Amino acid sequence: MPFDDIINAILSGFKEIRFQDLLDIIIITMLVYKIIEWSVNTRAYQLLKGLGVLLLVMLLSTIFNLYTINYLLNTLLVSGIVVVAVVFQPELRRGLAHIGRFKFNFSIRDKEDNSGVVKEIVNALIELSKRRVGALIVIERETKLDEYLPTGTLVDAQITSALIQNIFEPNTPLHDGAVIVRDSRIYYAACVLPLFDDANISRELGTRHRAALGVSQASDSLTLVVSEETGVISYAENGKLVRYVDRIALTELLESIFAIPADDKPFSFLTKRMSKDDENK
Repeated sequence: MPFDDIINAILSGFKEIRFQDLLDIIIITMLVYKIIEWSVNTRAYQLLKGLGVLLLVMLLSTIFNLYTINYLLNTLLVSGIVVVAVVFQPELRRGLAHIGRFKFNFSIRDKEDNSGVVKEIVNALIELSKRRVGALIVIERETKLDEYLPTGTLVDAQITSALIQNIFEPNTPLHDGAVIVRDSRIYYAACVLPLFDDANISRELGTRHRAALGVSQASDSLTLVVSEETGVISYAENGKLVRYVDRIALTELLESIFAIPADDKPFSFLTKRMSKDDENK
């Protein structure tokens, strides 16, 4: 076939593509990308790679008319859907929960300015870190953590550095477990969290770090950890753990949750204008 005929065939094919076809391709591409992104570092990721290989083999068997292989692969894939749904139920649950957390936010800010909360939490964690007292604080966001509340004790108190330190003081009734923060208040203490079950996790990480990773996989929460052995401050978010967090990084992290930036505060433009006028005088 001449080269010009090939080009003309390709161009004629593009002419038949509708807007709905392009939209369909974009949606499917985004969906596949998100599924791969959510499954990274989970057992489901290995399953997806294996599934990709099987689909490739099935495509080749169709092209080369390998009917037996094609029939076996079709049968395997159809019956395997039920098995996958049972074996990978935790991963599927996390993925669906992740989809459910998506929302359109038309407001500039829908949270109160709780700058003081940031200072109290930071001071508490720094002090606990110096004394090497273990701590585990879960800051609830969109996903409610009600399923873990029955394992703990209701506190429902204002966040202060002294209260946080007192809760995690060794040999006290509430020190063993996690504090759950809701609506800028210490809601529950001594809660039991799900543990991260990845076999590849570092052996240096103890139960607190595994619990932090576990709840960060199951929800959109931010979890702060102080290591009892080393005093190192870490945080877990979206199934990932960041260690060796200093005061500055911890403050910036918490301000992104609790404090409203100056630009978003009401009448901030007036404050800026007044400061500029003062400078010009």
